[in-house]
Amino acid sequence: MSPVIIWAYILLAVVSANLPWLSERRFLILSSQDGKSGWLRLLEWVVLYLLLGAIGFGLEYRINGDIHPQDWEFYAVTLSLFFVFAMPGFIWRYDWKRH
Repeated sequence: MSPVIIWAYILLAVVSANLPWLSERRFLILSSQDGKSGWLRLLEWVVLYLLLGAIGFGLEYRINGDIHPQDWEFYAVTLSLFFVFAMPGFIWRYDWKRH
């Protein structure tokens, strides 16, 4: 796998993890007049995690021709990493930004 593809995927993960906290649009498409709730932001974050995982599986299949089976530990680590990636946007939304 090319290092450029790996770094582009990691950059996509960092941007995707922060989008729900930085955007006022619902699912990045629908505009909202009254803002988004914290639960909707969390739901968007989970959907983006699943979407990014699907992209990762697609990349792995395209490059290797097969998808390596994973156990629950892999998903726990990737979810934790996605959580760490989302921390700057979360802190900006709830700690630094004035309400």
